[in-house]
Amino acid sequence: MRKITADTIYPVSSAPLENSVIIIGDSGEILAIEPAEQHDPASVEHIKGVIVPGFVNTHCHLELSHMKGKVDTGTGLIPFITSVVTKRNASPEIIADAIEQAEKEMLEGGIVALGDISNTTDTFAVKARGRMRYYTFVEMFDFLQDAGAEKAFTDWSAVFDQIILAEGSSRSIVPHAPYSVSRELFKKINEANPASDVTISIHNQETPPEQSLFLSKEGGFTEFYNKFGISLEGFEPNGKPSIHYALENMSPARRTLFVHNTLTTREDISAAQKWSPNTYWATCPNANLYIENRLPDYQAFMDAEARVTIGTDSLTSNWQLSILEEMKTISRFQSYVPFETMLRWATLHGAEALGFEQTLGSIEPGKTPGLVQIEGLENGRLQLQAKARRII
Repeated sequence: MRKITADTIYPVSSAPLENSVIIIGDSGEILAIEPAEQHDPASVEHIKGVIVPGFVNTHCHLELSHMKGKVDTGTGLIPFITSVVTKRNASPEIIADAIEQAEKEMLEGGIVALGDISNTTDTFAVKARGRMRYYTFVEMFDFLQDAGAEKAFTDWSAVFDQIILAEGSSRSIVPHAPYSVSRELFKKINEANPASDVTISIHNQETPPEQSLFLSKEGGFTEFYNKFGISLEGFEPNGKPSIHYALENMSPARRTLFVHNTLTTREDISAAQKWSPNTYWATCPNANLYIENRLPDYQAFMDAEARVTIGTDSLTSNWQLSILEEMKTISRFQSYVPFETMLRWATLHGAEALGFEQTLGSIEPGKTPGLVQIEGLENGRLQLQAKARRII
C-alpha cells in the first residue's frame, strides 16, 4: 500500500483537492482519498506539482511508428496519404523495434490506454503483453467501390481474427473514412460488430477536398482516385458535408468516435449529437498541424458540451506520442480552453469513448486509473516546459 499526495490532486470526476492523500493498493487500485491531517506526514509520499489520472490516447496508428520523420509536414492530407502508402514498407525487425519504443514512450509519459488503428498484425505481439489497455480498431476501406467491399472485408477480417486480447482490452472492425468506404462495406462492417457496447472509430472532416467530394464530386480526391486508376463513376455526392454520409451508414446505437474533425462545424456537431447520444470527438492537434496546418474550432465543441477526447495520431504525423504535448499545443494555440476541460478530454472522456470508464479515467475508489505527475502547471495554465511522468 502507498500513500501519495501533491500540491493539488485532480480526480477529474470531482473538484480538485488540496491537502489530501490518495491511498493505493498493491495492485494499483485506489482504496481511498482522505484528508491529509488523518495521516502521519512521514508515511506519505509528496509528489511535486499535481497528480492526475493516467491518460487515455484515443487515436493512434502504432504500426506506423517506424516512419517518424519520413513524411514532410504541411503538405495537406492527400500528399500525406500518398507518402504513407509509398513509404511505409520496412523490414519486420525495424517495424517491431519502432513499435516497442513507441509503446515505451507512451507508458513513461503516463498513457494507460490506447485506441489504436490496425491495418496489419504488426502491433499484436506488443499488445498481447498487456502493459496498457488497448482498443484495437481494424480499419477497412474499398475506395468507394461497392464491388470491392467483399474482398476488403474478407482481407481485414483475417487481420481481426489474429488479435490476441490481453485482459481488459477490446477490438472492433471499423470504417476508415467517409471518402474511402462504400455503402456496401459500411453495411458489412455494421453486420460484423455487436449491436452495442462497441466503439466505432472513423476519420472525419480532415481536409477541404473531403468536403468537396461529397458536396459536388470535385476537388483533390477525384484527382487522387484517378491517379491510382480508381473510378468514381458509381459515386454520387449527397450535397452535404462528409460527416452526413457517415451518419447515414453507421449505427447510432454504438459508441462512435469521430477523429480529427478539423473542419467540423457547429451544425455538424449538432447533427451528430442528435443522431446519437453515444457520440465522441477525438482531436489530434499536433497531427492536425503537421498535416494540414489547422486546428478544430474547440469553442464550437465546448459550446455544444461535446465529449471531446485526445489522440496523438502516429509518429508519421507527429513529433512524439505524448498526451501532455497535445494538451500544451491546445493551450498554446487556443488558450481559452481551460486546463480542467483538457484534462477531462485526456482522461475520463477518453475512457468512456473506449468503454474503459469502469476502471480508468478518474481517481476514484475502486478504479485502477494509474497516476501521473505533471510539473509546470502555473495558475491553471500549462507552461511550455511542463512535463508528465507516470508514478503508478
